Amino acid sequence: MDDSALNDNNNLKFQNRLDLSELQESVQKIKQEVGKVIVGQKDMVDMLIASLLAKGHSLIEGVPGVAKTITAKLLAKSLSVDFSRIQFTPDLMPSDILGTSVFNLKDSEFEFKKGPIFSNMILIDEINRAPAKTQAALFEVMEEQQITIDGNKFLLDSPFMVLATQNPVEQEGTYRLPEAQLDRFLFKIDVDYPNLEEEIEILSREHVLKDKAKTDEVESFLTSKQIAEYQNLVAQVLVEEHLLKYIAQLIVATRSNQFLYLGASPRASIAILKSSKAFAAMSGRDFVTPEDIKRAAIPVLHHRVIVTPEREMEGVSSKQIIKQIIETVEIPR
Repeated sequence: MDDSALNDNNNLKFQNRLDLSELQESVQKIKQEVGKVIVGQKDMVDMLIASLLAKGHSLIEGVPGVAKTITAKLLAKSLSVDFSRIQFTPDLMPSDILGTSVFNLKDSEFEFKKGPIFSNMILIDEINRAPAKTQAALFEVMEEQQITIDGNKFLLDSPFMVLATQNPVEQEGTYRLPEAQLDRFLFKIDVDYPNLEEEIEILSREHVLKDKAKTDEVESFLTSKQIAEYQNLVAQVLVEEHLLKYIAQLIVATRSNQFLYLGASPRASIAILKSSKAFAAMSGRDFVTPEDIKRAAIPVLHHRVIVTPEREMEGVSSKQIIKQIIETVEIPR
């Protein structure tokens, strides 16, 4: 081979099978818009975007005042889609969310009035404050993007995403989410306190803002059609056979772990697959790597498994056990 041929080979650049440049630009724009108000919390923003791209729902947990609700509202504001906010309270009924049939005297027949769930992005604030029957009203809509009332089926428009917040500290007047509902959330995102530098930046921005609305600076730019195109691109991201086996081995390991009373379901393995594709696309790759799977494993799994009572009393968390599983399961070659 001559020198010119060698130079040509050296100049060859890797080309993606899928064009992800526009998707990457939009992801950066969303981060930029949210970053106009939110300081830090990069992991939360990344996972919320990944959840949107993977057609999933997210549960955000953190103490009061760490920007759970405002971040969800800012994400919705950066998208040109319909947005609803539902404040869950102990007296909330399923019909307050889904809608109800009202008798129309003019036509002498019942007419269905849609509830706030009929939107593209729904923020449910303090989801654990509503009783079990109200939480159960979300089961069908979160899984199948439809609701059934009085024998009639109503389909919801795409994109459809539920963002729910809950407070892990204040337990008075709260109801624990059933496992079946937790399993419907793609991610559970834990939000920590900001560090000292971030706290100073928060105070500086608040001082400059001078009581102006925080969401005013955020621009809406991403349409429903564009989101659907990006979701379709993410679904086409390549996953090698040995990585599918790796996901399956991680899930099976949770079912046989002596420290876990309840392991992960097949829905969890599908969730890891979808979210790892989203993380790969956000990084500009049209193929999944083991690092994408590892990044997705903890937020996907730690709310779906249950630690045995003995280990829970010792202070062992589901996150610690999942990290141990990730370290022990070898990546197939």
